[in-house]
Amino acid sequence: MRKLMMMVCCLSFVPAVWAAAPYDGSVPLLCAALTIQECGNDSGECHSRRAEEVNIPQFVKIDVSQKTIASTGAESRQAAVQRLENTDGRLVLQGGQGGRGWSIVIATETGQMSASVVDDEVGFLIFGACTPLAK
Repeated sequence: MRKLMMMVCCLSFVPAVWAAAPYDGSVPLLCAALTIQECGNDSGECHSRRAEEVNIPQFVKIDVSQKTIASTGAESRQAAVQRLENTDGRLVLQGGQGGRGWSIVIATETGQMSASVVDDEVGFLIFGACTPLAK
């Protein structure tokens, strides 16, 4: 009877582990930019843009264990993740490259993503979604 009770207690934790979202950085993620807003310093206005219009990759691979974010496709670009935090149900990554700074926030339960890329003349707000990649 005691073994049965112990097994029931242990199994009660299994669904929580199975339900844990894979968007916490424990596996590499493939993220897609779905909506992009370009906001200019000169006009103060924002406009909807497509990724290829503003030289932002449509898809990026995020590998938290390697602390990298990389574009997919023919033009390979990679940046180092300089700051990373996993808190309050969000995975937060930040870095900078080529005079621009960037931040990415991913909801660890849903994979929903928001990102920004900024410099002194223009800023981009990016909304999208991520999915786990097989290792």
